[in-house]
Amino acid sequence: MSIDTAITETAIDETRAEQASEDASGAAVEHVLRIVNDSAVGVLLSIAFQAGLLDALRDLPPATSQQVADAAGLDERYVREILNGLLTAGIVVEDSGRYHLGDEYVPFLTGSGVDNLARMARYLTLMGEATRKVVEKVVSGGGLSYDEYPMFNAWQAEESAAVNDVSLVEVIIPLAGVEERLVAGADVADIGCGAGHAINLLARAYPRSRFTGFDFSDAAIGTARAEAEAWGLSNARFEVLDIATWKAEGEFHLVTAFDVIHDLARPAETLAAVHRALRSDGTFLMVDLKADSDPARNASLPWAAFLYAFSTVHCMSVSLGQGGAGLGTAWGVQLAEQMIREAGFGAVDIVDLADDPFNAYFVARPIA
Repeated sequence: MSIDTAITETAIDETRAEQASEDASGAAVEHVLRIVNDSAVGVLLSIAFQAGLLDALRDLPPATSQQVADAAGLDERYVREILNGLLTAGIVVEDSGRYHLGDEYVPFLTGSGVDNLARMARYLTLMGEATRKVVEKVVSGGGLSYDEYPMFNAWQAEESAAVNDVSLVEVIIPLAGVEERLVAGADVADIGCGAGHAINLLARAYPRSRFTGFDFSDAAIGTARAEAEAWGLSNARFEVLDIATWKAEGEFHLVTAFDVIHDLARPAETLAAVHRALRSDGTFLMVDLKADSDPARNASLPWAAFLYAFSTVHCMSVSLGQGGAGLGTAWGVQLAEQMIREAGFGAVDIVDLADDPFNAYFVARPIA
């Protein structure tokens, strides 16, 4: 190879390297802008959902922004701006000044059923409200209290109720294999029961069994008791309790924990308390968010970034705010199984439900 040829090839390689670097930089810029833009769409969806705009849009034929605003009882100028934002995102369609929701989006952005993903968008704005306080904690350490999230408990109760009304008795409880025992009469506890809707549903479905819900929130327990009274349930009761201090021993046939363990300040102590509270032939049914304990493996999970963001702003933070472990939302099925076993459980089965890609279902028993 001549010197001139070598020089030419070196120049070509340098040019290619520079072009590759420019292409990578351009792609990075596009990626970040797309993230920011999509996040803004999420904010618009949150506002539209909370204001009732999406359901109003679904129920109308193609309509002007004024007609949509009148139907929803909203201000036209805000409605028009939101509609135009959702138009640019391809969610809303516009023709001659008349708007309608894209047909393919209707099942997933409207209604009260479990398929309505617009409810998830609400948490984006909830995170936004708490961000400034979280930034302070990123610097100083520690975390926030549940009181910093005034809408969270109500939204979480609504979210859980939408799932439990459809699936709890018919789909979720059968995973534990305890239906016959519940029909005959069993003692059941739900830890971190919140507004208690799950306990009340089970108490109504299995009148011979006895159900107790535990939560440290006075307000949530008050809501749970009110629903039980309204339904005329004599087999459901609720107690205010920090479940990590639970002293029950061998009293329950079934203990449930729905999307709560990762939030707790003392999850290991709580799981140990659950193990003590169960009879030797009892069952622990835990439902928690499905992720991998190895963050690198979560890159393929479409909503992984949402889990980590919500963990930073809420789940991890409220645990750290109590001086707790701060497991985080994406603690993962591997760590969850490990902690359940370390609490003394001899058998742990992890079940996936085809209709619920967001959660993992753990069925654990004290003896193998």
